[in-house]
Amino acid sequence: MAERNVDIEERHVEKRMDSSMVMSTFIKYAAYIILFFGALYFLVRFVFPMF
Repeated sequence: MAERNVDIEERHVEKRMDSSMVMSTFIKYAAYIILFFGALYFLVRFVFPMF
């Protein structure tokens, strides 16, 4: 049997993550959550007792 010489191409994919982008996204969604719970607190504390 004849031996076959096959070159195998290897690819290494590195996932790059920009830490400043991740942090700004985290701050944005944390602000959304704080605003949501602030509005919920306002409704429970001041609006619902009126009914």
